[in-house]
Amino acid sequence: MDYLLTLAILIGLSVALASSFNLIIGYAGLISIAHPVFYAIGAYVSALLARDHGVPVPLAMLCGALTAAVASAAVALPSLRVSGDYLLIASIGFQLGVLEAIKNVSVTGGAGGLTNIPPFLIHEAGRGAYAALVLGFAALTVWLNRAIAHGPYGRALSAMRDDELAFAGLGRDAVAMKVAVFAFGSGVAGLAGALYAHYFRFVTPEQFEILQSAALLTMVVVGGVRTTWGPVLGAVLLQALPQAITFLDLPSALLGPLQGLLFTGLVLVFMFWRPQGLIPAGDAWRASRREEA
Repeated sequence: MDYLLTLAILIGLSVALASSFNLIIGYAGLISIAHPVFYAIGAYVSALLARDHGVPVPLAMLCGALTAAVASAAVALPSLRVSGDYLLIASIGFQLGVLEAIKNVSVTGGAGGLTNIPPFLIHEAGRGAYAALVLGFAALTVWLNRAIAHGPYGRALSAMRDDELAFAGLGRDAVAMKVAVFAFGSGVAGLAGALYAHYFRFVTPEQFEILQSAALLTMVVVGGVRTTWGPVLGAVLLQALPQAITFLDLPSALLGPLQGLLFTGLVLVFMFWRPQGLIPAGDAWRASRREEA
């Protein structure tokens, strides 16, 4: 039973991460692969505040999410003022820099990882309650993304993504909108990281490296970019497949590379043969009009 609850928690966290990542790269059209580093920031900030400074865990989680959002805005603002393409370069550099800092700073536990993270809700209410909390958080994330994408703000995002010059010509601030979306999505990732840290009570830098970026990108691309349910389906599938691989009793040295090949291979296959993903995207303008009809 504990295994199934843990799997449900991992799926819920992946759904929240994939949905928020889809908001950034899909609906807003921002090029970034550094979503896992904001996941890491939320995990480490929340864990350190709760463990070393006695901050109540719920407040520490919110601080982790806020720190991730502020850090993402600090990365996005100067990059997007120059060109949207620079965001990719800045995000990669920021991810590598933060992970190297975590590996070489003693307060974070270094490369060995951070241990003895205070638990939350498990001792008082059990793992089932924590699973319900995570799944509720994932459902709220999906609902918020749908509300944003199919509302007036989503139509503005579509206009900005499709023709930024025309969008700016209407007097709208494209940079401010991009930074806001990037910060919101990264804040969600930070809160997901905090929930992860206080359940497993151990985090290492390796959990947030490029392989995690490939996994999130695969979830969005395979499920369907710019859709509500595509990232959800992709997250469920991509969390179930690695669990199935572990039952093959392969050497541990092969599991990591095999998962990496699986993620990148699926992205390539879907980009060439089904670029729309399992769930094709609908135009936000037409979707909104259908809903109003």
